[in-house]
Amino acid sequence: MGIKGSVVGSLSGITVIEMAGLGPAPFAAMMLADQGARIIRVERPGATPALNNVLCRNRSSIVVDLQTAAGKNIALDLIGRADALIEGFRPGVMERLGLGPDICLQRNPKLVYGRMTGWGQSGPLAHTAGHDLNYIALTGVAHAVGHAGQAPVHPLNLVGDYGGGGMLLSFGVMCALWEAAHSGRGQVIDAAMIDGVSALMAEYYSFMANGEFSEQRGTHLLDGGAPFYSMYQTRDGQYISIGALEPKFYVQLLEKLGITDDGLGAQYQRGAWPAMKARLRELFATRTRAEWCELLEGSDTCFAPVLFLADVADHPHNAARQTIIDVNGVRQAAPAPRFSRTPASRPRPPRMPGQDTQSVLESLGYSAQQITDLLRSGAIECAREDE
Repeated sequence: MGIKGSVVGSLSGITVIEMAGLGPAPFAAMMLADQGARIIRVERPGATPALNNVLCRNRSSIVVDLQTAAGKNIALDLIGRADALIEGFRPGVMERLGLGPDICLQRNPKLVYGRMTGWGQSGPLAHTAGHDLNYIALTGVAHAVGHAGQAPVHPLNLVGDYGGGGMLLSFGVMCALWEAAHSGRGQVIDAAMIDGVSALMAEYYSFMANGEFSEQRGTHLLDGGAPFYSMYQTRDGQYISIGALEPKFYVQLLEKLGITDDGLGAQYQRGAWPAMKARLRELFATRTRAEWCELLEGSDTCFAPVLFLADVADHPHNAARQTIIDVNGVRQAAPAPRFSRTPASRPRPPRMPGQDTQSVLESLGYSAQQITDLLRSGAIECAREDE
C-alpha cells in the first residue's frame, strides 16, 4: 500500500491506520511499524512535512480531508480493511468526525481501536487539555524525581508520553490483536497516560507498602539518595554514574577506588549515606571522566559515563551493537527489541504528507478518474516523490 521495498518483521501482514497526531500515538505506530506492521498515516490537508521526525519513520502517508463526506468515506474504506486504528485526539473528536468506535466497528467487527489520551476516556479531567508534565504530576512521579531539598526535576517527556503512553498503547494494540485473532471480535483500547505511568510506578507502591519509600526527594535507594546509586561530577565537569546496589558490586567498587577503611563499608546504613556520598563526591572530582572510564568501565562496579546525546552512537558498546543508526543523515535508535528469526528491516525515512495517497487509493480500488475528481474537490492531496 504505497511503501516501497519489502516489509519484514514479526508484525508483517498487519495493517494499522494512524490518525496523524503528536507524541505518544506516533511513537506507538513507530514501534509497530519497526517490527513490520504496515502503517498508513492519515494526515490533514496542509500538514507540515515530517522531515527529520524519527517518530514518523516506516509509514505510508496519505492526506485526506475528514471534514468532507468523500474524505470520511475514504477513511472508512481504509478502516474496513485494517487490523487496527490508532488515534490520539481528545475524547469525542473522532465521534464528531463520524469515525467513532461504534461506526468503525460496524464497518469492521474485528477492528482494534486504540485511543491514546493523557487523562483517559472518562473522569472529570477527560475533556481538558494537558501534557506529559501534567500527567506525571497527577501520578506522583513528578514529586518523586529530583534532588534532596530542591524542586522536582522534569524527566523530559519520556515517562508520560512514551513509557506510560505510546509504549502502553502499542502493548494494548498487540494484546487486542491477539484476542481478536481468536474471538473474531475487535474492541476499544482506552490507553491513558495516567494509567500507564501509574503502572510504571508498581515497584514504588511496593516500597511504600513496605515502609521503604519516603516522600522526600533524593533520600532513598533509587532516586540519588544512596551514595552507591548516584551520579557524580568529574574533574573536567563531566559526570559518571554509579549503580552498585548489590553488596558484591559495592565491594568491587571500593576495591577499584582503593578504599580500604571502614568509613564506606556499611553500605545500607542510611544514617551514614550523607557522609559516604560526600566522600565519593570528593573522590570522583579528582579525575576526569575519561580517567574514570579507564579504571571502572567493563568491571562489575556498575559504572557508565553520562554521555551527551551526540556522543551515544560513538561509544564502543553502542557502536558494536549498532544501537544508534544513520538513516538519510539522521541519527536515531535502531528498531527494538531484536528478534532472532524475524528481525526488523532497516527503517525508512518519513514520507512527505500525501506521498502515498494515490497508491493507497489505487490499492483500495479507486480509479484514476475517481482520484482525479477527489483531488479537484480538495478531499485528498498528493505529493510527488521528489518533493
